[in-house]
Amino acid sequence: MDINIISSRRNPMIMHLRKLNMDRGYRRETGLFLCAGLKLLNDAANAGMEIAEVIYSGRRPDIPDKAKVAAVTEDILKYASSMKSAPDVLFSCKIRSAGFNIEEGKYIILENVQDPGNIGTVIRTANAFNFDAVILAGACADPYGPKAVRASMGAVFRQKIIETGSADLVRMFKEKNIPLYAASTDHNSVDIRQAKIPDFLGIAIGNEGRGLSDVVTGAKTGGLRIPMNPMSESLNAAAAAAILMWELYRLS
Repeated sequence: MDINIISSRRNPMIMHLRKLNMDRGYRRETGLFLCAGLKLLNDAANAGMEIAEVIYSGRRPDIPDKAKVAAVTEDILKYASSMKSAPDVLFSCKIRSAGFNIEEGKYIILENVQDPGNIGTVIRTANAFNFDAVILAGACADPYGPKAVRASMGAVFRQKIIETGSADLVRMFKEKNIPLYAASTDHNSVDIRQAKIPDFLGIAIGNEGRGLSDVVTGAKTGGLRIPMNPMSESLNAAAAAAILMWELYRLS
């Protein structure tokens, strides 16, 4: 088997992969995102993801036949990934198109959450607790950026992810007649332990600094509160989402 070997950082494939790593707009333009590590490569293949390009150092991994493949040095892997330590493999995946069309189900919604680690963690948790989709409304961090992908631990390959505007979010939930709840620290909201939770709903969590927008809070069915130490101001978005999703999973 002939092996394509790349030894230059200026190789078009390396420059392309590095740009996927660093540029959200380029990811959307190409419809691809970058992943690192042999475990994620295996997870992506097992999830039926379309793998476009693979570069590796050392032993050649099992790679889908249609992928473009090259062997590289550790230095080039490190350069393309922008990681402190070179991964054993880098690969690009096709972003699965998910139009904004919801049906009866359970949805966790993040609005204007800009920490990619939180985004990836929520995707991972939603997948664990069988939520139908993670909906990212407004100016959220890119779920296909490198930090979010790493935090998702492979769930990004399996979990439906919808990106939309806040107004479109509200419109769709109204059209489908699905209740839209807001995570809240307000004492007028309902303790999640006592709430009468419908079978189908969306729960929205806002930016940690500003909370949810007026567009979403104005359309909410009600507020859900997580009980906690009164001396504690709040939980971060990923922690709050995990508790709320676990409670709904427990009750289902």
